[in-house]
Amino acid sequence: MTLRVVVADDRRLVAEALASALRMRGHRVLAAGSPVGRAVELTTGRSPEVCLLGSAEPDGASVLEPLARLVAQAPKLAVVVLGPVPCPRGVAAAFAAGARGYVRHDERIDGVERALARARAGDAAVAPGLLREVFGALLEPGPTPAAEGARLAAQLTPREAHVLLRIVDGDDTRRIADGLGVAPSTARTHIQRLLAKLGTATRLEAVAVAVRTGLLEQLGRPHPPEDGTAAGR
Repeated sequence: MTLRVVVADDRRLVAEALASALRMRGHRVLAAGSPVGRAVELTTGRSPEVCLLGSAEPDGASVLEPLARLVAQAPKLAVVVLGPVPCPRGVAAAFAAGARGYVRHDERIDGVERALARARAGDAAVAPGLLREVFGALLEPGPTPAAEGARLAAQLTPREAHVLLRIVDGDDTRRIADGLGVAPSTARTHIQRLLAKLGTATRLEAVAVAVRTGLLEQLGRPHPPEDGTAAGR
């Protein structure tokens, strides 16, 4: 079955890669673009059968609003959401907004293709394995933010905790080194160990994790500065 498809993804390169892969499999990709908010624009006047929406936050307003508008403006259009798993709230929110399918973002292209075809046929396109993961996440929820913050705080050495607070204050590597009384190379080592323990790749992500999990409170810092300088250097 050849499908008429529109692809919208918050990551431009992903949208282009999906479009290319679907074309290679014989489907007509009428438009592809970024971000998801452009989905309505991309479908207007093109009459696709299926629209694939990809986002790291499928339960966010930036996805749910265009999804709901697509369904309202084109009731026959089958919308399939491409998002992370386990994300039970994202799956539930997508279907509540009118999606006919949900595919995890690491699914192979043939799995995406099957989901699009099922959605086009009027069926709910959710892989059994995905449902098991979603129900598992619902029945066994992860740790609360406060518990996660306490867990992370227990893993940090005093120096790593000091480094994190300096990063939140916006200090660069040299200032962090001066505060610790060590060489910049040693400070960089502490920073990399801190990022590894927080499961982050950048200082900005580390600050976000510290705020979201309550780690700052665990370290005696209620809030990051409000001047926008945190982790900026």
